[in-house]
Amino acid sequence: MASPTQFQSQIYRTLPEIERADAIVDRLTKAIALGLLKIGERLPPEAELSEMFGVGGATLREALGELREQGVVETRRGRSGGTFIVNQPQPQTDAIRDWFLSTSISEIRDIGDEHSAISAATVRLACERAEPHDIDRLRELARALVLAASPEVRAPADSRFHIELAVSAQSPRLTAAEIRLQEETVQQLWTPLAMAFDPETATAEHLELVRAVAEDQPDKAQNLVLEHIRRSIFHLIDTKLTLGYAQSVQDGK
Repeated sequence: MASPTQFQSQIYRTLPEIERADAIVDRLTKAIALGLLKIGERLPPEAELSEMFGVGGATLREALGELREQGVVETRRGRSGGTFIVNQPQPQTDAIRDWFLSTSISEIRDIGDEHSAISAATVRLACERAEPHDIDRLRELARALVLAASPEVRAPADSRFHIELAVSAQSPRLTAAEIRLQEETVQQLWTPLAMAFDPETATAEHLELVRAVAEDQPDKAQNLVLEHIRRSIFHLIDTKLTLGYAQSVQDGK
């Protein structure tokens, strides 16, 4: 088996000691939602997946069966067959609304504090370490956001840009932290439950950030990414307040 890529090491790492079929479903669903796995992509062969996840074949087949029932993957037979990703997982609107209602403003700000710290270190290292092909890839991913036609597609486009930025910093720990933070908030950021988050503004900010990294301007890149995160956190807080007010009005009737 070939050595796994950095993304594969995060996606297919050994599972925790819980119901492992459910853990596989959760891991792959999140990877697709974050844009780490794309529509049309073929998963590794079942034998390799079993080895990477550290599970038996029966457990893996149970998980893949669940993903097929959800319409997220399909298995094709023949020489060019395998298990392919065919759909984005559907956002759980009720779970997202519950997150906003149960998460305090101070907790949302704290997420922003952590994200700011991680991203500040990431962009400074990216200015130092990013290769020309990383810059080209970041530009491509930045433009993919404004081309995305729906919130369901914008969320993985947005998160993939930020994760790829961490990859360009050549720090597996920062990449893992960025993936965790994106899992926590990217669906909430792009949800249409309240006011829409503007993809054109976000794309412009991404492209400006790429220019700063390409020109090796760490101070400018850091200021840009901190302002970008600040705007995202303000949007999350505004959404929380809007949904909270609507809930209080509904409860008062």
